[in-house]
Amino acid sequence: MLLDEILDYNKQFVEDRGYEVFETDKFPNKRAVIFTCMDTRLIELLPNALNLKNGDVKMVKNAGAILNDPYDSTMKSILVAIHALQADEVIVIAHHGCGMNGFNTEDFVNLMKDKGIEQSAINSLDKDPKEWLTGFDDVTANVEQSVRIIENHPLLPEDIPVHGLVIDPATGKLDLVKKGY
Repeated sequence: MLLDEILDYNKQFVEDRGYEVFETDKFPNKRAVIFTCMDTRLIELLPNALNLKNGDVKMVKNAGAILNDPYDSTMKSILVAIHALQADEVIVIAHHGCGMNGFNTEDFVNLMKDKGIEQSAINSLDKDPKEWLTGFDDVTANVEQSVRIIENHPLLPEDIPVHGLVIDPATGKLDLVKKGY
């Protein structure tokens, strides 16, 4: 079982003081917050492709690096990084080949039903799945939208640059979408 493996490893990790190489404080050394996708290919590739070490940035992730609502938990996390944790730049990084690119809400709802979610549970949602469980058709346009929402947030200080990039999940190559300086 995965959890048992994790707990066994963790016990040994702590006993061996494996955490010592990761010691840092809560403030990002490079004073930035990165909003990116939760894709597994980016877990180690993205920090290495950007020359980031533990403690360098705050990292906020969701499926697709999609920001549709300026008042959701992603935007809250970005604002906390800026106002409480000394981040003074925001970098949005989506990626080529994202599963949210061309995401089909109807197919996704059917996958949920296949896993035992009843239609009544879907009907009970406060939001329409077609509006909430959405993806995007163009990764560059998705980054531009996320950057625009962050830049236009009334609680974002005017002097905070917001950048937009797209990373190749195979090579780590970055494509600049928007330089916020």
